[in-house]
Amino acid sequence: MKKLSNSERKNLRSQAHPLKPVVMIGQSGLTEAVLAEIDIALNAHMLIKISIRGTDKKERIEQGKKIASQLNADVIDQIGGITVLYRPIDNISR
Repeated sequence: MKKLSNSERKNLRSQAHPLKPVVMIGQSGLTEAVLAEIDIALNAHMLIKISIRGTDKKERIEQGKKIASQLNADVIDQIGGITVLYRPIDNISR
Protein backbone atom coordinates (compact mmCIF):
# COMPACT_ATOMS: atom_id res chain seq x y z
CA MET A 1 0.00 0.00 0.00
CA LYS A 2 1.26 3.46 -0.88
CA LYS A 3 2.22 5.70 2.02
CA LEU A 4 -0.34 8.41 2.64
CA SER A 5 0.81 12.02 2.77
CA ASN A 6 -0.04 14.28 5.70
CA SER A 7 -2.55 16.20 3.60
CA GLU A 8 -4.25 12.93 2.54
CA ARG A 9 -4.44 11.84 6.20
CA LYS A 10 -5.87 15.21 7.18
CA ASN A 11 -8.51 14.94 4.45
CA LEU A 12 -9.45 11.41 5.54
CA ARG A 13 -9.69 12.51 9.20
CA SER A 14 -12.12 15.26 8.21
CA GLN A 15 -14.18 12.77 6.16
CA ALA A 16 -14.27 10.37 9.12
CA HIS A 17 -15.41 12.97 11.64
CA PRO A 18 -19.19 12.49 11.15
CA LEU A 19 -18.96 8.67 10.94
CA LYS A 20 -20.21 6.39 13.70
CA PRO A 21 -18.26 3.27 14.74
CA VAL A 22 -19.32 0.27 12.65
CA VAL A 23 -17.52 -2.40 14.69
CA MET A 24 -17.05 -2.56 18.45
CA ILE A 25 -14.35 -4.63 20.11
CA GLY A 26 -15.39 -5.60 23.64
CA GLN A 27 -14.34 -7.99 26.37
CA SER A 28 -13.58 -10.86 24.01
CA GLY A 29 -10.95 -8.73 22.30
CA LEU A 30 -9.77 -9.03 18.73
CA THR A 31 -11.18 -12.34 17.44
CA GLU A 32 -11.26 -13.78 13.94
CA ALA A 33 -14.97 -12.90 13.73
CA VAL A 34 -14.25 -9.27 14.61
CA LEU A 35 -11.46 -9.11 12.02
CA ALA A 36 -13.85 -10.55 9.42
CA GLU A 37 -16.46 -7.87 10.24
CA ILE A 38 -13.85 -5.11 9.97
CA ASP A 39 -12.71 -6.55 6.62
CA ILE A 40 -16.30 -6.55 5.33
CA ALA A 41 -16.82 -2.96 6.51
CA LEU A 42 -13.59 -1.80 4.84
CA ASN A 43 -14.58 -3.50 1.58
CA ALA A 44 -17.91 -1.70 1.67
CA HIS A 45 -16.84 1.75 2.88
CA MET A 46 -13.02 2.20 2.62
CA LEU A 47 -13.06 4.56 5.64
CA ILE A 48 -14.50 3.31 8.94
CA LYS A 49 -14.42 3.93 12.65
CA ILE A 50 -14.11 1.10 15.15
CA SER A 51 -14.56 1.27 18.89
CA ILE A 52 -12.10 -0.56 21.14
CA ARG A 53 -13.37 -0.87 24.72
CA GLY A 54 -12.08 -2.32 27.95
CA THR A 55 -8.35 -1.80 27.45
CA ASP A 56 -5.75 0.83 28.29
CA LYS A 57 -4.33 3.31 25.80
CA LYS A 58 -1.24 1.27 24.95
CA GLU A 59 -3.31 -1.85 24.26
CA ARG A 60 -5.76 0.10 22.04
CA ILE A 61 -2.86 1.45 19.98
CA GLU A 62 -1.40 -2.05 19.60
CA GLN A 63 -4.77 -3.52 18.59
CA GLY A 64 -5.21 -0.76 15.98
CA LYS A 65 -1.78 -1.52 14.51
CA LYS A 66 -2.48 -5.26 14.52
CA ILE A 67 -5.79 -4.78 12.69
CA ALA A 68 -4.16 -2.48 10.14
CA SER A 69 -1.31 -4.90 9.42
CA GLN A 70 -3.56 -7.98 9.16
CA LEU A 71 -6.07 -6.26 6.87
CA ASN A 72 -3.57 -4.20 4.86
CA ALA A 73 -5.16 -0.93 6.01
CA ASP A 74 -3.91 2.37 7.43
CA VAL A 75 -4.67 3.73 10.88
CA ILE A 76 -5.69 7.30 10.09
CA ASP A 77 -6.44 8.43 13.65
CA GLN A 78 -6.83 7.09 17.18
CA ILE A 79 -8.60 9.18 19.79
CA GLY A 80 -9.69 7.54 23.02
CA GLY A 81 -11.43 4.28 22.22
CA ILE A 82 -12.06 5.21 18.58
CA THR A 83 -9.77 4.11 15.75
CA VAL A 84 -10.21 5.29 12.15
CA LEU A 85 -9.11 2.83 9.46
CA TYR A 86 -8.71 3.36 5.71
CA ARG A 87 -8.17 0.90 2.91
CA PRO A 88 -8.80 1.69 -0.77
CA ILE A 89 -11.32 -0.62 -2.43
CA ASP A 90 -8.73 -1.92 -4.92
CA ASN A 91 -6.47 -3.02 -2.03
CA ILE A 92 -8.14 -6.29 -0.95
CA SER A 93 -6.60 -8.01 2.09
CA ARG A 94 -6.39 -11.48 0.59
